[in-house]
Amino acid sequence: MAYEIERKFLVISDHWRSHIDKTLDIKQAYFCNTEKASLRVRISNQTGFISSKSMTRDIRRHEFEYEIPLHDAEFMLSYMCMGSPVIKKRHLVKVDQHVWEVDEFLGDNEGLIVAEIELGHEDEAFEKPEWAGQEVSSDPKYINISLVSHPFKTWIT
Repeated sequence: MAYEIERKFLVISDHWRSHIDKTLDIKQAYFCNTEKASLRVRISNQTGFISSKSMTRDIRRHEFEYEIPLHDAEFMLSYMCMGSPVIKKRHLVKVDQHVWEVDEFLGDNEGLIVAEIELGHEDEAFEKPEWAGQEVSSDPKYINISLVSHPFKTWIT
């Protein structure tokens, strides 16, 4: 069964920028969200994907992702999904033996930057870079589906 083990941190400085290996442009939106799972469509650098993730607060979540034709993904994003899409630049940054995904959000979530690291198991050791601050892995407001209904721009008072 497919799953991901992911830890998420707020980014507290720009020191990661000089270590970017690759940047992906991502646009994603959601068909539905239940207490058990979310279903989304994503375009990442002109490649379409459809995926489902379980809705747990653990760092380990079931995830199923499949490539789909770009034209289909574009149609789904435009006509079949709820709310505004989540738009972000995903920067890949190698730290020690791991690749961190630094998501720099745009649009309604501009100003939010989070870093994620995928691990092989829940207890895997990793080097936390100095630019990674507070861990927010268990905070549901930082899950992308939450950013559709409660975008970052509404957090700032």
